[in-house]
Amino acid sequence: MATSESVNTLRLHEKDTGSSDVQIALLTERINYLTDHFKMHTKDNSSRRGLLQMVARRRSLLDYLKRTAPDRYKAIVEKLSLRR
Repeated sequence: MATSESVNTLRLHEKDTGSSDVQIALLTERINYLTDHFKMHTKDNSSRRGLLQMVARRRSLLDYLKRTAPDRYKAIVEKLSLRR
């Protein structure tokens, strides 16, 4: 899923760029990109630190969304296939 597609499918209104849903989608795209990057560049530890920070930020956003809007949380987890 491209970045613009993930933002368009998850935003709450036309000009929505900062809701938790959109932030989670964007972080997921960046996390997936860096995961592929580390398959080739195994010793890139400074970028690995950034990846861990992004994963932690996404985790806290998901926790917030689960607490405040469980239906939106379930939709995001299903759409982005985050839980296996």
